[in-house]
Formats: sequence, C-alpha cells, structure tokens
Amino acid sequence: MNTLQYGTLYGIGVGPGDPGLIPLKSVNILKRVRVIFAASSSKNVHSQAVNIARPHIPKTSEIRLLSFPMTKNRVEKETCWEGHARTIIAEMQKGNDVAFLTLGDSMTYATYGYVLKYVLSLAPEAPVVTIPGITAYQAAAARVNRPLVEGEESLLVLSGVEGGHRLRQLSEAVDNVVFMKAYRNAGDITDALKEKAMLENSVAVANCGLENEEVIEDIRTLKARKPGYWTLVIAKKSPQP
Repeated sequence: MNTLQYGTLYGIGVGPGDPGLIPLKSVNILKRVRVIFAASSSKNVHSQAVNIARPHIPKTSEIRLLSFPMTKNRVEKETCWEGHARTIIAEMQKGNDVAFLTLGDSMTYATYGYVLKYVLSLAPEAPVVTIPGITAYQAAAARVNRPLVEGEESLLVLSGVEGGHRLRQLSEAVDNVVFMKAYRNAGDITDALKEKAMLENSVAVANCGLENEEVIEDIRTLKARKPGYWTLVIAKKSPQP
C-alpha cells in the first residue's frame, strides 16, 4: 500500500506587474506554503514573478529559482521541464505544500504549463491546484479603457514572436486581436494590422503594471524603436463605411 502523503502544488499567476492584482486566494496560499518555485532564464538569477509577489511572501518562505534555457531545441526544453517537475515532486513527497509562480495567468503562455504536464504524468496521484491570474492583455485593456471584445465579436490572442503572418493566414472574421511579446517583430505586426484594417484602432502597452509602464497610442512608431520584451498590442477591426 502506498502511504506517501504528497503536499499540494499550487500554480499561481501573479498578474503582469501590480502586486495588488494578485488574487486574494493566491495571497492566502503564499502566506502558508513552505517552498515557492519560480522560473528564471539561464542568463540571469532573478524572477520578475517573485518580485511582483514579494509583498505577499513571508520572510520564512524558501524561494527556489528554476533556470529555463532560452533555446528552440525541443529535446533540451523537454529535458529541462521534466527535470524541474521532478524537483517539485521531490519537495511534495516530503509532505510540503509548494507554489509555482508565473507572470500573468498560469494557463496562458506560461512556463508553468510545461512543467505541470510532467508533474501530472510523473505523479498523477499528487494534488495540484491551479489558480487563475490576470493576463497582461486584460490588464492592458483596463489600463487604456478599451474593451477587448463585445457582443458577438471574436477575439484572437497570438504570440508576436513570429510577426504578423498568423493574422494574415486567418479569415476576415477576426474582429479583435492581441499580440503578446510584440517586441521583436513590431514592424511586421504593424504591417499585418494595416493589411487587416486594424491599424487605426490599435494601441501598444509596454511593461503593464510596472514602474516603467508605457502606453503607445500610435503603434506605427514601434517600427523606428526597439520596444521592450513585455510589449503587447491590442487592435480592433475598423468599422466598415
């Protein structure tokens, strides 16, 4: 008989930047978990998610950063995800409740999702609770007071890492679009929005919720600058004449 008593893994989305936007349920969990995991890149030793959640983390909590390589090699990434899942499971096997912090929402373009897949596979009997968080694009829409989607409209959320080609491939039925991480291919994204008659009703927000937050009303200016990593674009199709 397996008498192992696992602790619980809590997936917590801390939102885009403002500590006040962390859900109350997540705040209460952060106050009592033994170990807090968070992702960091292989190029640095800090975590933006931890910085955001810091006001809600007791000084007695153990914070462990998990390094994720910035690579496109699928084998390397899968090996990393599995290794970190095993690290988390090992802590849970001690009976400790743990949390995994991620920016925004835990289920939207989040590192947590990759690790979660392995936790569920390697330890299917272990309890896991994922708490939703506020995405950067939700916070950005609120910041500029622009509804994301209304009535029977559609909303498309895309990664901007590969530019605007995905928007070009889709039908004319797309009414609203969000480009996450629009920093690298802002020029091509701008061109795609113009082609889809969405450029005039677009706005970019960089570092939403942080001290260096910036709202860019004319996203055509992004072509001549180097927008930061946490830049997103929200656009709506222009009404037909």
